[in-house]
Amino acid sequence: MDSIPLPVAPRRTNATLDVTNVQSEARSIDSRSKPTRFKVEKPSPLSIPKAGTLTANSVPLPPLSPNSMICFVDSKQEPGLLVTDELDAAIEECRRKVERISKDCRAKNRKFRDIEFDLENDASRCIYGIGQGAGDGDIPADVHKDVLRVTQIFENPHFFSAEGAANSNDIRQGALGNCWFLSALAIASTARGLIEKVCVDRDEAVGVYGFVFFKNDRWVGVVIDDQLFTRIPKYEELGKEEQELYHDDKSLYNRIARKGGKTLTFARSGENGETWVPLFEKAYAKLHGNYNHLQGGFESEALEDITGGIATFLMTKDILDPDRFWVEELCRANKDRLFGGSVSMASEEIYIDVQGLIANHAYSVLRAVECKGKRFVIIRNPWGFREWTGPWSDGSKEWQGEWLDILPELGHVFGDDGQFVMEYKDFLNTWTDINRTILFDSTWVMTSYWLNVPAAPVASAWTYGDVSFLLYLPEPSATVIGLSQLNARYFKCLKPGNNWSFDFVLVKLGEDKPMAQSNHDWGFSRNVNLEVNLDKGNYIIYVRIARLSNIPIDKVDPLVACGCEDSGCACPAYLCSHSLARVLMDKIQDQAIAKNLDTLNFADYVPADLDSLIQKDLKLYHVYVEKQSSARARAKASVKKSVATLFRRKTEPEPQVMPPVPKQKRKKHKTEGQKKRKGNKKQEGEKIQDDLESKPDSKKTEVEEKLKKLKALVKDQDELVVGLRVYTHKDCAAVVVGRLKTDIR
Repeated sequence: MDSIPLPVAPRRTNATLDVTNVQSEARSIDSRSKPTRFKVEKPSPLSIPKAGTLTANSVPLPPLSPNSMICFVDSKQEPGLLVTDELDAAIEECRRKVERISKDCRAKNRKFRDIEFDLENDASRCIYGIGQGAGDGDIPADVHKDVLRVTQIFENPHFFSAEGAANSNDIRQGALGNCWFLSALAIASTARGLIEKVCVDRDEAVGVYGFVFFKNDRWVGVVIDDQLFTRIPKYEELGKEEQELYHDDKSLYNRIARKGGKTLTFARSGENGETWVPLFEKAYAKLHGNYNHLQGGFESEALEDITGGIATFLMTKDILDPDRFWVEELCRANKDRLFGGSVSMASEEIYIDVQGLIANHAYSVLRAVECKGKRFVIIRNPWGFREWTGPWSDGSKEWQGEWLDILPELGHVFGDDGQFVMEYKDFLNTWTDINRTILFDSTWVMTSYWLNVPAAPVASAWTYGDVSFLLYLPEPSATVIGLSQLNARYFKCLKPGNNWSFDFVLVKLGEDKPMAQSNHDWGFSRNVNLEVNLDKGNYIIYVRIARLSNIPIDKVDPLVACGCEDSGCACPAYLCSHSLARVLMDKIQDQAIAKNLDTLNFADYVPADLDSLIQKDLKLYHVYVEKQSSARARAKASVKKSVATLFRRKTEPEPQVMPPVPKQKRKKHKTEGQKKRKGNKKQEGEKIQDDLESKPDSKKTEVEEKLKKLKALVKDQDELVVGLRVYTHKDCAAVVVGRLKTDIR
């Protein structure tokens, strides 16, 4: 019997661009016959249309359906960063830090060196993290040869291009498997002014740069210097024959070989001298500990970190109405939402070609345009080359006659620059996964509540009831509810923990059925969410969490996997905990037919009935309302009706009707001495003697305790930190309270 595998999941996009082969690959691509390059004028900036009225190219659209998605950005505002209380504070603090460093360095006549992320003196940690060294992970051992400042790499370095803004065509991937991040960066750069808001402040002469990123539920500042890894060695490190190629001239070698963006190890800009791409990547690497932690991921993760928005993963095969998805979703690209896509393949082989597209590699959706009755999607490869070769690819047979006239309208130019055009029907038939990130403007506000959730035993039932959140909305509002786990990318260098699968249902307090359900995650995404219009009132969010981990067969039963006793058999060595839980659940539910079955012993493996949970909370709610009514009646009878009292009663807000969350009683832990003395009264001298015996009297015990705590932090934790983030209109901020099963009395 084969073991039950983990559920098939969307693969993390981590296609790595091998810098040793980039030039040869680029030359081979350039050597093929290219289509004629058409020069077109740069299209004028697109105005942001009112919701549901215009497409990206100002073609009228049918009005949005009553069930359409919520509009998150007012037509008068630019899409941008989520405005929270911490955003202004984080930006101001980051600016002050940059200004202070700049002033101090100028006074000392020194360039800034970031000792917290020093590429030159602490290269191994900055690349690989703790407990690792050159060659570990996916980064090659000889990934970098030197560390230089941008002023040493470029003759005339500048942060942005001449236009003074970020451009998606500027981005080129390096020797790091972070196409997901660079694709997100390209997507974010299509939203006008968004990247410029994240790059808070800088002093390019001193070499100090400040950025802000959204992490978990708040904005944080990151300050870096301008040192970058390069893949070109020093002249002295060359062999004799290599030096002779440059006529034994060190200055000639430095001028020719060690200058320009092509020398950078990691990401670079397509425009020589532009520095925002490698420095942005460096700041993101510092936020997550090191460059190696950026290997593999989803565009949605990076877009959340850059914008403070909330991401959703969906599969193209799950789209119910393609026309509605075009009108309500893709046509709003870079207005109040950003999109990315990938082609998932189960094969471990790298660089599977799908009509020019790379499987398991992240691409940016730049815009969606309707022209002459056809729908087109403009997409970009973060590598900066290697494009779609199917219909409507550069130079394909479809580009004839009048269709060439739409190129300016599409904002596209032929050339092997990584940008290409697909017809919408081909887009749906080719791409398997779509990442969508919602952007918020200043008219929205976020409220969050986080809980540390002890994990249920391995193979426990996938059930509601262990975690829930109480939500109060003071006024009707369009609402986005997101359930998130912590951004654990910074801790990747520690022993890997479990993957978690979760989803939730929303119930209005007082009703006996769920009103909506979130999307589902199979343990490979940070969050799930729900978009819904809510009335004023109280709601309960019931969360369902499942542990996804592989259990070694020898910890279950050597015969479970295959039914044979041959120790040399090739049967799988692991069981999927989630799949095992489903099997055990079905088995126990079938066995429940026996009248004498002790179900209490199997409580962890039987899911709670959602209707029963709702009814239980409904009863608590009615009891609470009755108590509140009785309390108000007693207070009304006892208060003297003076003018002051009446005035105060009119102006005070009505209390929020929400069931209270009982406080947990702290358990008092007794020492071994106290346990022994229970029920045995001793003389004073004996008590003193017991206290002396039970009191730790050596430094060894103290060290052991510290080591025990350290191991508890580092080891594979059976705990999950989850948070509920609720986004509403600014004038009706939500109130959120979390509770565990142990809190409910």
